Amino acid sequence: MARPVKHDGGLYKREGSKIWWMRYRDKDGVRRRESTLTEDWTEAQKCLRERLQARDNNTLPALRRGQDLNFGEWSDFYLENFSKPPFRAPKTHEVNQRALKHLRKMFENIKLAELTADDIENFLRRRLKDRVQVKAKNGFVEKGLLKATTVHQDLRVLRRMLNVAVRKKFLFANPCSGVEFPARVEGLFRPHYVTWSEQQKIEAAAPEYLRDVVRIVTETGLRIYKELTPMKKEHLDLENRTVWIPDSKTPNGIAEVPLTEIAVDAFRQQLALSGPSPFLFPSEENPDGYQKTFKTVWHATLRRAKVRYFRIYDLRSTYATRLSAGGVADEWVTQLLRQGDAKVFKKYSQMKLQMKREALAKLNRHANESGPSFGTARGQSGPGFGTVLAQ
Repeated sequence: MARPVKHDGGLYKREGSKIWWMRYRDKDGVRRRESTLTEDWTEAQKCLRERLQARDNNTLPALRRGQDLNFGEWSDFYLENFSKPPFRAPKTHEVNQRALKHLRKMFENIKLAELTADDIENFLRRRLKDRVQVKAKNGFVEKGLLKATTVHQDLRVLRRMLNVAVRKKFLFANPCSGVEFPARVEGLFRPHYVTWSEQQKIEAAAPEYLRDVVRIVTETGLRIYKELTPMKKEHLDLENRTVWIPDSKTPNGIAEVPLTEIAVDAFRQQLALSGPSPFLFPSEENPDGYQKTFKTVWHATLRRAKVRYFRIYDLRSTYATRLSAGGVADEWVTQLLRQGDAKVFKKYSQMKLQMKREALAKLNRHANESGPSFGTARGQSGPGFGTVLAQ
């Protein structure tokens, strides 16, 4: 009769080696021996715990496959299955390809499970020392150093693809979670809130069609290049003040969107400008197509309006912020943005300093000084309660 197993797993060293090895039994009771690839006992214990947890969660086979998967193989798999449309927009796929071109130079043959936060930080430091290369007639010409935002985009792509590996159980954790970006990144993930006075300046300096874009997006929150520019006239129902979005970035984005009076007026003006084209924003270069970008005219408009540059996409953030500032519950703002994840709302809605000051102005510095009772003050003069919540 076999002796009972006293321990769930253990660590040991092989003769003549400083590396810790681990032994444990899998779900079928088969004894496994593997190297932890570290001389540190604490790290080795962590590796053993990860193995035991993966065994108990029935994810050990996938985790073991991840041990044999190198970065180059996973990059190919990610680009083919999780980067191309319809999973991601074509532009996102181009960004992924561009970032992975640099990432593969550093990590191509490294095992996915052996990639550490230190390795990633070393890559980022090296990238920050690289120079911009511009293709010329006689080859490439080197310009100034890469911007921190460009290098940070490589980190974001790497984080996304390793998150997929974690979901697929090829990795136990994403090493990017322990990475500290080695440079200051100005303005990253800080959507600009457009004040009403700024919007009026922009509209005054903008051509008519761009003025309509500004009004529509700040009143509806439509995604500019995915939902608004490819929009066809047949999708508009101005009588019922709605617009149908047949294709969007996410499944939740495909929906009927209600319109405000300002948005309805802007759509009517754009219908008059668009002519016989089936598209609401027809292309000037291609009669059968639609406008692909407003980048050039947006730069020029902000310059004429003497407004500091911000992304045109921040008009969507402004829509979310105005809803939130108007007292609309966060859950409803998420629904109106047509987002699948409520966490994304935090990225779009920005409470500005002035809004915070207005909130602070409502502080009641005489709370609880008028006696123990709560309720609505009965018209007493002098300092006291306004309207307070009843207990």
